[in-house]
Formats: sequence, C-alpha cells, structure tokens
Amino acid sequence: MTAGELVVVLAALLLSLGFTALVVTLMRVLDTLRDLRNEVADLRSETRPLLAELIETTDEARHTVDEARTDLERFDRVLGSAEAIGDAVSGRVARTAFSSPAIKAAGFARGTSRAVARLRGQPKVRTVEPGPSREVLDLAVPRSEVRRTRKRRRA
Repeated sequence: MTAGELVVVLAALLLSLGFTALVVTLMRVLDTLRDLRNEVADLRSETRPLLAELIETTDEARHTVDEARTDLERFDRVLGSAEAIGDAVSGRVARTAFSSPAIKAAGFARGTSRAVARLRGQPKVRTVEPGPSREVLDLAVPRSEVRRTRKRRRA
C-alpha cells in the first residue's frame, strides 16, 4: 500500500467515525425533540381547561364590574338628590331634631326646680319676663294649643 492509499483509507475511516458520531448525536436530538413534543402536548392538555376557566372568570368579573358601575352611577344620582334635599331642609331638620329634646330637657329642669321650690315652701320666681319680642311658653299646655294660638296671632 502506498502512502496515498493509506491516507485515503485513514480519511475514509475518520469520515465514517465522524459520520457515526453525527448519527448518534442526531438520534439523541431526535429523542429529545420527541420528549419535548410530548411535554408540550401534556402542557396544552392541562392548560386548556385552565384557560377556559380563566376566560369564564374574566367574563363574570367584567359582568360584575359593569353591574357595580351601574349601581354606583345610580347611587351617585341618589346621593346628589339627597344632598340637594338635605341642603334645602337642613335648617328645618336640625331645628326639629334638636328642639324637641332641648325643650323636653328644659321643661324637665324647670319642672324639677319648681317641684323642689314647692317642697321647700319657696314662692314661685319667674326668671324670664315676657317682653315685646318674647313669649313665655307654659310647658303644661299641650302643643296643639300652642300651635293654634300662634296661628291665630299670625292671621
């Protein structure tokens, strides 16, 4: 065998070893790709129901938010109306709400002081004298009588 033939045989041998290594490497890559495809298929089968549930939950949340927005707009309108009414009647309501308990407390205090004075035997003392712009209300008189008297004076 000549040197040229030996080089050709060694080159063929090296090429066949390289080709065998390439085939083994490609077979391993092919096996890895098959495993990867199987994992992707499993992942898709697991995530499809989750995605469907996510879409359903998102639709429900969107519907709930729309309902809440509608309710909030309605509440805003009601609140605006209530504020307008409250501004219109605030003085009257405050007067009505606080005057009745205040009158009752003042009447109770006055009645108690009168009762204590009578028990001690002291004469009645008037602390508020009626003037041109003041009236003395007798708390023993029913409210209906006081209202009738006021109406008569206005007329």
